[in-house]
This record gives sequence, structure tokens and C-alpha cells, in this order.
Amino acid sequence: MSRTDIESVEEVNTAFYEAMERGDFDALSALWLEDEISCVHPGWPVLSGRGEVLRSYALIMSHTEYIQFFLTDTKVTVIGDTALVTCTENILSGGPAQDSGELGPLVGQLVVATNVFRRTPEGWRLWSHHGSPVLADSDEDDEEEPS
Repeated sequence: MSRTDIESVEEVNTAFYEAMERGDFDALSALWLEDEISCVHPGWPVLSGRGEVLRSYALIMSHTEYIQFFLTDTKVTVIGDTALVTCTENILSGGPAQDSGELGPLVGQLVVATNVFRRTPEGWRLWSHHGSPVLADSDEDDEEEPS
């Protein structure tokens, strides 16, 4: 495994989130494998197969006015022709437009994600994406004495 494998996987992982931010369905579709793929969006059932997975992204993109991902805690592991990326998606998204046409209130969400890639002749492609919401406890709860 070379450093360039890790860098290549990081680039494709970043391209995935950038395509989502731009709402670029064609770019996002090109990043997925052509064969059997799977995806779990937070709160959704498992989606299997290219048609089902890509339909879910088309649906999300058509109902999202604004979305931005700030990735933290990113870790990339490459073993042979498979790569695993884990990260925290710090998501900022905009609500529906107001009567004035301006973007609605911004909403923040934390999701932990696992992205699995396979090496192909065309480069690294997404095989599976799994996102789980982070159920954040407030710091005050940690400091309270047990009763």
C-alpha cells in the first residue's frame, strides 16, 4: 500500500461530498460502482442495487435547498483493492425557502459515516455508504451526580 492509494481514496471521498453539496447527480453517480452497491442513510432502511441507491440521492438532492459537509475524524485504510473511510459528517443544511425566497433556517446534524471503496480500472469507486446519526448528550448530563 502506498501513500498515493490513501491520497486517491481521500480525493474520491471528498469528490463524493462535493457532488452532494453542488447537487451534481451525474458526478455523484459516476463515483459509484456499476455492480451491486448498498447505502444506508440515517433513519432509512438498507438500499441495495445501483437503481435504488441512486434514486435515493436524486430524491435527497431534489428536496434539499442547501447542504454543506464539514468532515472530521477522517480515517482511511487501504487493504489490497478495498478501502475503508470512516468520518464524522458535520452537516449544515438549509430549510425550505421562505415567502421572501430566502433560504429557511439552517439546521446542523452530526452523522458518523463509513464509506467503502473498490479499486477499478477507472479508479476508486464507492461500493457502500452507511451513515448513522450521532445522538449527542449535553455536557451537563455528564457532570450531574448520580442520585
